[in-house]
Amino acid sequence: MSSHGDTARQNAAEQIQQVERETAKQRILAMAEAERIPVEETTRALPEGRWRRGE
Repeated sequence: MSSHGDTARQNAAEQIQQVERETAKQRILAMAEAERIPVEETTRALPEGRWRRGE
């Protein structure tokens, strides 16, 4: 059976894992934000001349 010390260590390990998960999540979100292309830039498409040649 687990003693009080084992339970405390398990709780501490779970807290550390939670902090590590949150840190990783924040890092991924920051990377995604840095690579994000604003919608204004994606909707300003101009037709290229090569697509109009066939008309």
